Amino acid sequence: MTNEATKVFPASPTMQEIDFLIIGAAKSATTWLQQVLQSDPAVYMPDPELHYFSRNYQRGDEWYLSQFARPSGAKLVGEKSNSYLNTPGTAQLIFKSLPHAKLIVQMRNPVDRAYSDYCMLYRRGEVSADIGKYLDPSIAARGRFLSSGLYSAQLAEFIELFGRERLLLLTYERVRTDPSAQLNQLRAFLGLPTTQVPSSFFARKVKDKSVPMISPELKRYVGWLKPLVSPLRSTPVFSRIHRQFAKEISYPKLPLELRSQLHGFYASEVAAMEILIDRKIPEWL
Repeated sequence: MTNEATKVFPASPTMQEIDFLIIGAAKSATTWLQQVLQSDPAVYMPDPELHYFSRNYQRGDEWYLSQFARPSGAKLVGEKSNSYLNTPGTAQLIFKSLPHAKLIVQMRNPVDRAYSDYCMLYRRGEVSADIGKYLDPSIAARGRFLSSGLYSAQLAEFIELFGRERLLLLTYERVRTDPSAQLNQLRAFLGLPTTQVPSSFFARKVKDKSVPMISPELKRYVGWLKPLVSPLRSTPVFSRIHRQFAKEISYPKLPLELRSQLHGFYASEVAAMEILIDRKIPEWL
């Protein structure tokens, strides 16, 4: 067997040469993990989320592998698609093609994750300011925002197929309190030597929701124009028009009563994840 430290891939890998996947969870700083890994010349990851096993499987393996054109010096190759964790049936498709792969999951306090996910769609103009409509467990338990935080059920099929030892379970909160330890745990899992990560990565925010944008209300009214103006996005004219209408968005607050209801909704989930991770997660209580 080729030594992991010395193998060098050709420009286009086979399925057997894809080493790892970051599979979720959404709104849990997985893009930050990806960008830190991409800073290492020994690792190659394509920038866009491919969502192959969850949304684009009909495109076929040839399309998937074509997304991995990268320098031949990379010794590990992987990708990040947050939809893999919470899309039913994805675990089986991944196991069919990549039974050898290591899987990385970074999860966030499910209450905070749900609210962050809601804010993202509010920013896009896809949901209204009626936050209870989307986050109240009594009416929205089966919706995207709350069901995406039920990690233990989502992980069950992955663990059954891949085994617990092939999954690395991380928490978003540790990125904030001890990012260096988090990254070295990730690197050790992937067989990479521990390293001093540039301090600039510890302070950066991959996606800043305070960046001025077109208001959600205006987006809902002019959304039909998006396909028409997309080709113009990189032009000076588009930039000038965007600056005229963009502003910092004010997001609906998460009321304390609703937050309390969400903590109750996720109480059993937190307990289940503490068993899987084998440690307490006080940040989730």
